[in-house]
Amino acid sequence: MTESLTSLLEQHKQDIWEWKQKESQWIKDKNLLAGSKQIIEELSTKLIEVGRVNLTHQQLNGELQTRLTEVEEDNKKLAKQIEHLNNQKQQ
Repeated sequence: MTESLTSLLEQHKQDIWEWKQKESQWIKDKNLLAGSKQIIEELSTKLIEVGRVNLTHQQLNGELQTRLTEVEEDNKKLAKQIEHLNNQKQQ
């Protein structure tokens, strides 16, 4: 009976050790998951911010392109006026 009790105690110690190992791994996994979640939340926030900045840049670039087109058209008109004035001086 002593042998079976000793054997039972040894098995119980082994089971406890295995459960402690599983618990330790579970805690590590839980901490890793929490850290990963925090990183994902931070990256999501940054991604939203970058998206807003990108949208603003696109709007500003559109405005700049419109203004550039206006300036180019004005330059063409001025070049024609200068050419016309030079032609008048030569006549």
